[in-house]
Amino acid sequence: MYIPHDIIYLSIYLSIYLSIYLSITSVYLSIYLSIYSLFFLISIYLSIIYLSIYLSITVCSLSIIYLSIYLLQFATIYLAIYYSLLISIYLSIYLGLFIIYLSIYLSIYHCLLISIYLSIYLSIYLSISAHCFLQIYWIGSDAKLIYLFDNISEELER
Repeated sequence: MYIPHDIIYLSIYLSIYLSIYLSITSVYLSIYLSIYSLFFLISIYLSIIYLSIYLSITVCSLSIIYLSIYLLQFATIYLAIYYSLLISIYLSIYLGLFIIYLSIYLSIYHCLLISIYLSIYLSIYLSISAHCFLQIYWIGSDAKLIYLFDNISEELER
């Protein structure tokens, strides 16, 4: 059984092409994921700022209205404004800290998700490259064995 040299060269060429293509794809994917994670973190921080401002304004304005109505029955309007301001400051700090903790949790989860995806991609890439290497090695060893058997058969025929 004779394997033409064209098939050997074609398999080597295809494996080299595949490895180059996979390396370019991995570089592109890493750049894309880094840009995506950067935009994701920026959007998280912008949403933190926007959400904390929105929640503090709505919650504090509602608490000011309810507390001033409640405190007007027992104290003057100045005490109502003072206590409502204290409660609004406390609520805004509390909501800001809660949103910061939530964003830290989400960013850690996102980084873990990216690392899981990258490890899956890396395992697929390594298995394909190992398969290409073993295929080249086996084709090379088969070609050497065929060459040896051809030489032995030629020597035996003489």
